[in-house]
Amino acid sequence: MCTLEKRGDLFLLTLTGDDEHGFHPDMISSVLSLLEQAKSQSTRGSVLVTTAHGKFFSNGFDLAWAQSAGSQTGTIDRMHQMVKSFKPVIAALFDLPMPTIAALNGHAAASGLMFALSHDYVFMRKDRGVLYMSEVDIGLPLPDYFSAMFVAKIGTSIARREMLLSGKKIKGEEAVALGIVDSAAHDSAEGVVEATVSLAESLAAKKWNGEVYASIRKSLYPEVCRMLSLTDKISATP
Repeated sequence: MCTLEKRGDLFLLTLTGDDEHGFHPDMISSVLSLLEQAKSQSTRGSVLVTTAHGKFFSNGFDLAWAQSAGSQTGTIDRMHQMVKSFKPVIAALFDLPMPTIAALNGHAAASGLMFALSHDYVFMRKDRGVLYMSEVDIGLPLPDYFSAMFVAKIGTSIARREMLLSGKKIKGEEAVALGIVDSAAHDSAEGVVEATVSLAESLAAKKWNGEVYASIRKSLYPEVCRMLSLTDKISATP
């Protein structure tokens, strides 16, 4: 489902396989465990890069798993389970004591897009991949911490409308223009990963104090962090 590789100061988290990388309980548990591993092994200069194999970065919650419950009540219960269990993954990224970069190899939809936006930087491919919030199309309400994330991370009401109220599938260059991602100048999955690794290496060279970095990150997004039950407490010396 996913792997974590350490390359010097860099951690490379990869969603593996060529499927849609849907966030079901086993996937959520695996990602959370690897983020906790990266945190425990972090040092000054650590950086996380997250990517995936195949056509999708992540297509969001595993709706097929939810629907396999066999009843409407069971499906709803499983959806609530995924929304609740996914929240600590987002909290872990906000609390991670290092810069974080998402390298989108392909489509990022719904909670998969939420996962990407929880990183400090987001790079897309130019030739392939869209950002898509499917909730308005399939009739699902937006969890409160998702809403807070989009207000915090997507700076204009026009961009949020296009993303959340129009159900628009947004390609790389438009995503850059709307201020949703940082870069979309890459013609392959390998190219986008190379670009993010290059950025990661330049950030790692700064040898920042990770706890201070995480504290500043959390201070920038107080409403998101409140919903994630994260506090901004740090005691550090230069």
